[in-house]
Amino acid sequence: MNYLQQIPGYILLGLTRGSMYALIALGYTLVYGVLRLINFAHSEVFMSGAFGSYLVLHVMLGSGAGTASWQVPWIVLLGLLTGALTGATVAWGLERVAYRTLRKRRAPNLAFLISAIGASFFLSQLTGKLFNRNSNNAFPEYFKTDRVLFEIAGARVQVLQIIIIFSALVIMVVLDRLVSRTKLGRRIRAVAEDQPAASLVGVDIDKTISRTFVIGGALAGAAGFLFGTAFGFSNMMGFQPGIKAFAAAVLGGIGNVRGAMMGGLLLGVVEAVVPPLPFVGIQWTDVVAFLVLVLVLVFRPTGILGERLGRAA
Repeated sequence: MNYLQQIPGYILLGLTRGSMYALIALGYTLVYGVLRLINFAHSEVFMSGAFGSYLVLHVMLGSGAGTASWQVPWIVLLGLLTGALTGATVAWGLERVAYRTLRKRRAPNLAFLISAIGASFFLSQLTGKLFNRNSNNAFPEYFKTDRVLFEIAGARVQVLQIIIIFSALVIMVVLDRLVSRTKLGRRIRAVAEDQPAASLVGVDIDKTISRTFVIGGALAGAAGFLFGTAFGFSNMMGFQPGIKAFAAAVLGGIGNVRGAMMGGLLLGVVEAVVPPLPFVGIQWTDVVAFLVLVLVLVFRPTGILGERLGRAA
């Protein structure tokens, strides 16, 4: 089968990866929108979601043998919820410990950066101590992840790909509606646009920032469950997906919710479609992904959409 015949399969793979990048990227972009800072511990929030959901599913399912097919959607929903809850809890703790105190003291941006990096190392090493350090863990096998449901234009669509893409799209639509239509969303956008003015009209800045961290952490935690189900997980799992998700957020327009979604999906597709070309090679996958980012920054430094969160909707 030549390259052109395999393109639909590559696009499907790219959408699967890109969906997870987009969920993580949303956390970066939300926090940047309200604080104008990058939360470099966000990749470990993503990691924590995988471990949190694993613990719950392992206790409930054991090895996963004997799981009925009708139970699978409920197990996936439980995994997403427990991963999101774990990620939200860790993100809330990070905001309280690594950010709020510094913000109260009007610390320089470098202090926030050092605090976030320290928290990142702490979480990674703590998880490595509690679980098998650097070893790849696996979720209970409650369904056959490689089972093919149907084909589209020659692309073999697997159960796991449907679960990841559908779950991510539903979460992204819910978030978009939350930010653009709800009272909390209006507060987040107001803080992102102008904190002093938002405070004057009665917006609780600290509470809004804390809730923004919680939302971003929940998205990353859910992505951790999906990523762990697809590829396994370890205490070092957050670094590479986290960096790519950050690249996706910048690609779409850092601080823009829809830009993060678009950037994640686009980066995933480019990462899957370009390296298999005969003159490139799979070993250049990571290089191709970041080359796209560099090109976008050279020709459009604000990203594809280029709007801040406060003006997003």
